[in-house]
Amino acid sequence: MAKKVILDTDPGVDDAMAIFLAVVSPEIELLGLTTIFGNADVDVTTQNALLLLELAGRQDIPVIKGAASPLVRPYAGPVPHVHGDNGLGNAVLPAIEGSAKSIEVADWVYQQASEAPGEITMLTVGPVTNLAIAFKKYPDLVDLLREVVVMGGNADIPGNITPAAEANIYNDPEAADLVLGTSCPTTMVGLDVTHQVNMTGEEIRMISGGGKRLNQFLGEIIPLYQAFFEATNGIDGIYLHDPTAVMYLIAPELFKTIDCPMRVETESFSRGKTWPNFGGTDHDSPEAWENRPRVSIGMQVDHKAVIQEVIARLS
Repeated sequence: MAKKVILDTDPGVDDAMAIFLAVVSPEIELLGLTTIFGNADVDVTTQNALLLLELAGRQDIPVIKGAASPLVRPYAGPVPHVHGDNGLGNAVLPAIEGSAKSIEVADWVYQQASEAPGEITMLTVGPVTNLAIAFKKYPDLVDLLREVVVMGGNADIPGNITPAAEANIYNDPEAADLVLGTSCPTTMVGLDVTHQVNMTGEEIRMISGGGKRLNQFLGEIIPLYQAFFEATNGIDGIYLHDPTAVMYLIAPELFKTIDCPMRVETESFSRGKTWPNFGGTDHDSPEAWENRPRVSIGMQVDHKAVIQEVIARLS
């Protein structure tokens, strides 16, 4: 049976790949896209989400516009040097026909979870502000969702926006600390695994050379994103951040995780760092980690299998 999934997203080049991957995968029943600030302003990411669903021929999937800024601090701003001024690699974007639903994300997510208790996975591939707002407004939502999967964080490796922090968590660490501290079963698919999943230029060409409109579109939006990684990280191609999180839902057996309490630094120079208590037990954790639930943290992945699956599904 397909997993019912709500995808919280800030499209974003790798978000586009993740959305297309979710749409074409029979293991996933995509209930809707909720949008968030991050790679671009929320108005831009919402329009991008609508466009991507139209390109995939799935206008039946609703888009709900979410938060424009973090819980506590101002939005740090878009990252045009990574994703382009329009969030999609500065490609020429066609006009869209659809529009977002007129409902708050928290209300819509709670409505969906109430109608299918214990069945819905919330997958976040941007800042987790929308989900934090929903948990604050509806405390019983933690018992209604099947699970939460967060693409973000870095347990045992450096960050990618500062030496300490991964970008999605850095954009709203207060929200992340709240979400990673709830009783809802939660998995963190962060840089520890996504930096193992390097799709090469040749593999990118295999996807962009496919016969569908979405393949052509990926070929138009990836080059700027690819150039950033090749210049900044010295790799051939790109890291598959958001698509890797989708692959976790499709094939969790490809991943190895560990379970431990997690905190998120909200102050100082390490703001946004996800701090696991690797060695602690439920009874002897330091005070900051006391009574925190265990989060499943992705640590290893069969990166070759993930890339092969993404290529097969998208090409």
